[in-house]
Amino acid sequence: MMGERTVTQEALFYSFRIEDYVPQDHLLRSIDRFVDLTGIREHLRSYYSSTGRPSIDPELMIRMLIIGYCMGIRSERRLCEEVHLNLAYRWFCRLDLDGAVPDHSTFSKNRHGRFRDSDLLRNLFEMTVERCMAEGLVGAEGFAVDASLIRADVHRQRSVPGEQGLPPEAAGRAVAEYLEVLDDAAFGGATPVQPKRINLTDPASRWTAATREAAFYSYSTNYLIDLDHAVIVDVEATTSVRQAEVTAQRRMIERTQERFGLWPERLVADTAYGSAPNLGWLVENRGIEPHIPVFDKSGRSDDTFERSVFAYDHEDDSYICPGGKRLRSTNRNFKTPRPLANADGFIRYRASQKDCQVCQLRQRCTPKMAARKIMRSVHEGARDMARAIATTDAYLVSRRQRKKVEMLFAHLKRILKLDRLRLRGPNGAKDEFHLAAAAQNLRKLAKLQPMPALAPA
Repeated sequence: MMGERTVTQEALFYSFRIEDYVPQDHLLRSIDRFVDLTGIREHLRSYYSSTGRPSIDPELMIRMLIIGYCMGIRSERRLCEEVHLNLAYRWFCRLDLDGAVPDHSTFSKNRHGRFRDSDLLRNLFEMTVERCMAEGLVGAEGFAVDASLIRADVHRQRSVPGEQGLPPEAAGRAVAEYLEVLDDAAFGGATPVQPKRINLTDPASRWTAATREAAFYSYSTNYLIDLDHAVIVDVEATTSVRQAEVTAQRRMIERTQERFGLWPERLVADTAYGSAPNLGWLVENRGIEPHIPVFDKSGRSDDTFERSVFAYDHEDDSYICPGGKRLRSTNRNFKTPRPLANADGFIRYRASQKDCQVCQLRQRCTPKMAARKIMRSVHEGARDMARAIATTDAYLVSRRQRKKVEMLFAHLKRILKLDRLRLRGPNGAKDEFHLAAAAQNLRKLAKLQPMPALAPA
């Protein structure tokens, strides 16, 4: 028999609890256990007026942003719609059925105001790191660092050649932020090299062709992770050049040591971090073992002797060539003392022309120059240490572990949908990267700390 037609009936009373309609295995239930926002009000108190109409609860906005980044909802307009309709989202935001959802424009107003002024999103990310540490997910035995390109929210056609520079009529929030970071080592001051093109909408973004795809404007997100459980212990936004990424690595290590007291024994990274000054900073200044390939340009392709066949004598401070002759940094005394190292921190060791002219190995050593020379960095000890580590079994383990940070970048772009920024300027990039890293840490906590089993009724 056909059932009765369903019609809308208004009831006088309803017995309804959102709690009952959120599945026990829902991701947001697991995440909610690790979200403690009780300190937000006190953190923001000085940024609110003591008079006037009550503002929207900042905890509500932060919870909505957490939902957006954890669930890959990139549009704040769509986020507001989803929170309005989805019971699990309402439950996480502490909203009843009749609770009002803020307008999407509210996020922009608070982001460019009190959230950014108070560094709230940075504080939120550090909260997730502290919770990971409390749960025993951070060992601090080994860290890994890497950077990934994230497309900027700009049109590639709205740009000018780099040598032309930014036109004086260019204006906007992103342009003002670009002018503020011109001397910052993570952005404008990272390199004296003039960018090929400058975007008029977001000048701080970098024109890059580092991938197989067509060139695009981008920022770099830099992750410092703990190798035990791939927890992100720090994140930094920079322009997309290698020098800026090395600067970010140093900032993140220093900040992690000062903020959380985490002193890693070793750092795992790729060749981009293997320059002599950076290896020297890690070994000499921080006492960290560099599990990093050495960035070395001493290799030769013309079958002549490479630098590796020249033995260094530490006691005599000289190199011994395959012919048994010595290369010294000073072959004669000058009336005016000259600096041993050049501006790049390298010392030149030269052989005697008299020795090279009669040497039977000259054609295999220096066929085009009167005497052979060897360049040695002032941080060569750190480079030698990195080369020695590269021959150990521990280095092979580190190479496999380095993939953990690359997997986080893949998760960031494919699952959380952050393959393109929606905010502009250096501050916009920082906000997005902080929120995304916080979301990844919260998802990590939810995965590694499962929900306790419900007691039988």
